[in-house]
Amino acid sequence: MNRRDFLAATGMLAIGGAVASIPGGCSAISGSDIKTMDIKESYDAQVLVVGGGPAGVCAAIAAARQGVRTMIVEQGGALGGMATLGLVAPFMTCYDTTGEQMIIRGMFEEIVDRMVALGGAIHPSKVRLCSPYTAWITDGHDHCTPIDAEVMKLVLDQMCAEAGVKVLLHTALVNPIMSGKKTAGAVVLTRGGLEAVKASIVVDCTGNGDFAARAGAPCEFGNPQTGRVQPATLFFHINNVDSRKLEADVESKLHTFRKIDGVSHRALHWHVEKAIENGEWDIARKSVNIYKGVRDDEWAVNCTRIARVDARDSESLTMAEIEGRRQIRMIMDFFHKYVPGCEHATLMGSGSTVGIRESRHVTGEYVLQVDDLLNGVVPEDSILLASNSVDVHGRLSDNSTEYITVKNGRWYGLPYRSLLPLDVENLLVAGRAISATSDAAGAVRVMPPCMAMGQAAGLAASLAVKGGTTPRDIDPADLRRLLLENKAFLG
Repeated sequence: MNRRDFLAATGMLAIGGAVASIPGGCSAISGSDIKTMDIKESYDAQVLVVGGGPAGVCAAIAAARQGVRTMIVEQGGALGGMATLGLVAPFMTCYDTTGEQMIIRGMFEEIVDRMVALGGAIHPSKVRLCSPYTAWITDGHDHCTPIDAEVMKLVLDQMCAEAGVKVLLHTALVNPIMSGKKTAGAVVLTRGGLEAVKASIVVDCTGNGDFAARAGAPCEFGNPQTGRVQPATLFFHINNVDSRKLEADVESKLHTFRKIDGVSHRALHWHVEKAIENGEWDIARKSVNIYKGVRDDEWAVNCTRIARVDARDSESLTMAEIEGRRQIRMIMDFFHKYVPGCEHATLMGSGSTVGIRESRHVTGEYVLQVDDLLNGVVPEDSILLASNSVDVHGRLSDNSTEYITVKNGRWYGLPYRSLLPLDVENLLVAGRAISATSDAAGAVRVMPPCMAMGQAAGLAASLAVKGGTTPRDIDPADLRRLLLENKAFLG
């Protein structure tokens, strides 16, 4: 591909022409100022992973361990995404519906084991339902995994280095590089300016399907039936908590936990009711999901609720971050005034990025259906098994949460076809944006399944590179064999 063809493929030639032709009133901006020709062809990879969250980092490590030249780009300053930058904790369940067998294994289990060895996680086998580590929630919360974000950052750095992954942080996706309908890499924005990464296969782990959408893959945004997305949450962590007093307060009121008109009244709802009466609470929650952390005085708080956030739009995200911090201040005041054991609690930190539950759903060869999950369907091309419940926030009202556990069987399968977007070749999508309906995505968007699908996508990409074919044309049976070799559980 010559330089002009390269620029045309990235869309930069058209951008430059459009800027240069803007009529009067913008004389300070011209095509020569934009310098569209100054895109450095800096990197050449066989597999490019866009997004370094739970799915992306597992995809990159899995591909690199197969001996293919792998690069991962991440716009933040650390790998781990929601688990590290977003402070989302704990990992939700990785066990079957009976709580007897760990079913999300492979790279997820390796990461957890490494964190446990460094004192940065509690193994899920030691965490049972209706405990402080699960916010005293029963349904779907058996065997959660408390984690320390700082330890996870270190573990992921080490694993990428050991595997030979080229990691580029502080790097944002600008545009796909396309050759017809085939991906050929990406233009990214680094501290040095616009740079190009050539790649045979791209794995979109942006969470929003940003690469896939810009490459021309069909997508849906949110829930087409309701016209809404699930609300966002800015997680935060507190410490200096007298956990004995907090736990005693909650456990004395467990018998009052209930759901009314789809609204959960769980931990601390009795204090929230008082704060509402006193005009000191305007958050669309009636209780506080507060999860005990790795250390005794530390807790992760999942309570802020920010409706109608469009994760495709920077202005919307900006307002969400600001609103999230306002709500955190209100919740901290609430802890200090109302909650036993939290009188002197300290805000350890809030997520450096708001947690998005829903954005784009990329349309793939198969669209995962909610009935598939609830009925325990396991397709022949399943690349992971999971039992995570369907978790839909904000559909019935701003306060509501629908939580539906698997009805039949011990688990369901996620088909490889849901990682293969329509209309674009040499592209895989892993993580929150996979091909699933809005409700089905509400189950598999949580971190353990995202890590498992990331591992599968990375291994699929390596098979395509080694076989000189596309991800769409690899044999799913070969992928499943490779997953089993890499300690995944497939039944």
